[in-house]
Amino acid sequence: MHVVTVEFEIAAGHEGDFLARVKQQAGDSLEREVDCLQFDVCVAPDAPGRVFLYEIYRDQAAFQVHLESAHFSDFDTTVADWIAAKKVREWCRD
Repeated sequence: MHVVTVEFEIAAGHEGDFLARVKQQAGDSLEREVDCLQFDVCVAPDAPGRVFLYEIYRDQAAFQVHLESAHFSDFDTTVADWIAAKKVREWCRD
C-alpha cells in the first residue's frame, strides 16, 4: 500500500471554498480511481484553515495515475490561490 498525507494551511477567507472543493476531490478520486482505496479529509478542531488529507493507494503507480488525472489537475488549479502552505509526504504500508 502507498499512503499519502497532505497538510494544508488555507489562506484566510478561503476555508469554506477549499473544504467544499477538497471534499469533491476526495469523492472524485474514490469514484474514478479503482486503486484509490481511501481518501479522508480532516480539519483541525481549533483551526478551520488547517486541513489534513490521508490517502491510500494500492501502490505508488496508482498514486501517479491520481496525479495525472484530469480531476486532480482541475482541483490543483482551482485551489492554488487559496493555499498558504502545503506539505506532502509519502509512506509505505504493509
